[in-house]
Amino acid sequence: MSGAHDFIAEFHDLETQLADPAIHSDMAASKRVGRRYAELAPIVRSLTLKEQLTDDLAAARDLASDDPDFVDEARQIEAELAEVDDRLTRLLAPRDPNDSHDAIMEIKSGEGGEESALFAKDLFGMYVKFIETRGWSIDVLDEQETDLGGYKTITFAVKGGHGDEGPYGVLKFEGGVHRVQRVPVTESQGRIHTSAAGVLVMPEVDDTEITIDESDLRVDVFRSSGPGGQGVNTTDSAVRITHLPTGVVVSCQNERSQLQNKEAAMRMLRARLTALADEEAAQSASAARRSQVRTVDRSERIRTYNFPENRIADHRIGYKAHNLDQVLAGNLQPLISALQEADLAERLAEATQVAGD
Repeated sequence: MSGAHDFIAEFHDLETQLADPAIHSDMAASKRVGRRYAELAPIVRSLTLKEQLTDDLAAARDLASDDPDFVDEARQIEAELAEVDDRLTRLLAPRDPNDSHDAIMEIKSGEGGEESALFAKDLFGMYVKFIETRGWSIDVLDEQETDLGGYKTITFAVKGGHGDEGPYGVLKFEGGVHRVQRVPVTESQGRIHTSAAGVLVMPEVDDTEITIDESDLRVDVFRSSGPGGQGVNTTDSAVRITHLPTGVVVSCQNERSQLQNKEAAMRMLRARLTALADEEAAQSASAARRSQVRTVDRSERIRTYNFPENRIADHRIGYKAHNLDQVLAGNLQPLISALQEADLAERLAEATQVAGD
């Protein structure tokens, strides 16, 4: 139980730090300590309960040798202990260190023209409703609308809980190409079309977690534009930032001032560079756990939304359900839970293999 005592000691140390008013004057430190505290809290609760149940089980077994009434009690405690052990196995499985972070998501239209852009808007609406059910919040960083009100691209931040329920840890499974099959509003003959939109999910990190050299940046300013290229701002407030070493480009035009747009663009750049570094580090990982699909092609899909059959299918885990209307209304949790279970099973299998080696 030395590992358990280490977790508990670290947890109490973090508790002491959070009780010190001085730490709250440093937002980055406060956030870092708070995030780790939230990660450890369910582990420590389970470890404490396991220790208590282990003691109770020993006492019940001792009493059962003289009093048969304690046999059933011992069995009940054994069942509770098995549940706690299972919970601890899940909590202690190797995990992505970014799971407790907030998230930055980008939805981008792909093949299918206006229909793809309208589907991108539907995806955004689905995520907004799901995020609201979790009590999280959304901050739109950048958006480019089409003439029919769809999205060429929309980028937004998701802020919310931490620990195992951090937005990135939940939403990261949405990264990839989403395919839709339906009759577009632009279709006059009633034919079903197939189009696609891409979703990118990145952990949001602050400037203390990643260092970006200002000399590596090229910052361009331009006028914001609306659907169809219509100008919506008479000043050069929109900002485009190019990270020269990697070629990563981000832009933001949603805010009124150039400074606000630059700050939003830097948030996007930090997330993109973090995702890029994680992708490079994962190149040797198993194929199932490699980076999200970056291209927006109908043939490279993670999920299909079939409107005529009211069916949703996730091709990574063979998930199918005929409740597409409910999913688009925000009931995304059953699908995400299935993806989380599949991910956990793989992480446990990998951990077992490493232990065996």
